[in-house]
Amino acid sequence: MLIKGYDDGPLVAGESLLARLGFWSNYLLAMCIDGACAERPAPEWFGDDGADADAMSEVLFDPEHWPAFRLPAEDGPGAVVICRNLVGDYGTDYLLTPPDRSYAQQIAGREGDLSGIGLTWHELVRIADNPSTAIEGVQDTAARLLLVLPLLTDPDLPEAASARITAALTAVGAPQEMASTTAEHLLAHLERRSGHDPTWESPLSGS
Repeated sequence: MLIKGYDDGPLVAGESLLARLGFWSNYLLAMCIDGACAERPAPEWFGDDGADADAMSEVLFDPEHWPAFRLPAEDGPGAVVICRNLVGDYGTDYLLTPPDRSYAQQIAGREGDLSGIGLTWHELVRIADNPSTAIEGVQDTAARLLLVLPLLTDPDLPEAASARITAALTAVGAPQEMASTTAEHLLAHLERRSGHDPTWESPLSGS
């Protein structure tokens, strides 16, 4: 698997990992490490247990295999999420792909907290809801939304955001009785970050 700028990285298609136990707790709990939660973040929020999470972390953070999750879009830019598993420099890179898919541009990275440029809620939803069936990648809209959720840097979220994230979490296997609370935890961390970013702008908004 080749993406310009990652010639030295052993990229592998990661889409098959989305359905495995431990994936979503590994991926989304990383947003909750700032200590702002009143309770300790736990894999059980996502229907996983500690063993699930530990087993998946060995796959996601393997220096010999860098999972890449492709989100091709039918209309407008798509996205690619890459687990950058350089020894001593682990992180997650977020790239946007233009409609002609001629290149992929990194807009943000996460090594604990997010650095770079975020997206609005409207832009995340557009990426999530417009999968391209002609290109290999993640087609499920719930999984697509959750994959790009860490890019959310929007100081003015609609009231529907929490319900949409709750539904997406339930769709990927989070316990229904916990999904709403989990969504609120994730949004609290994202909104806290947005409130501390006065220079926020979006690469798609023309700002």
